Amino acid sequence: EKLRISEPSNAYDFGQIINAVNTNKDKAACADLLRITDPKKLPVLLSNKLEGEIFLIFIQSLEYYVVGKDPGLVYQHLFYLSKAQRFKVVLALLSKNEKEQVQQLFDLLSENRNNQYSLEDLQSLKKVYEL
Repeated sequence: EKLRISEPSNAYDFGQIINAVNTNKDKAACADLLRITDPKKLPVLLSNKLEGEIFLIFIQSLEYYVVGKDPGLVYQHLFYLSKAQRFKVVLALLSKNEKEQVQQLFDLLSENRNNQYSLEDLQSLKKVYEL
């Protein structure tokens, strides 16, 4: 059954939705969640709950469902995701294969670039993601 996604009002709500999305590996629902969540709120909503699995489902959802339609939103989410607590820890624990998935998303951002971010912006964000 498709998860119904509504805008989370706090970190607890966001955590509940993320857990449901992650349990079902529902990338479409995760993409819906990221579409209605203000990227600037991501660090607060994630609080200290960022884990590798959650990071990867974000990356995959943005890649499969969002980057083709709204690359600017994807850039914003990647930017604010990098400000979340535990980001560096999660990054350090990614496997080679998982890092390649992140690289793929950045490649798509280069190809689908719009006026919301420059190539320079993208390059500096790639450095933050250690790519």
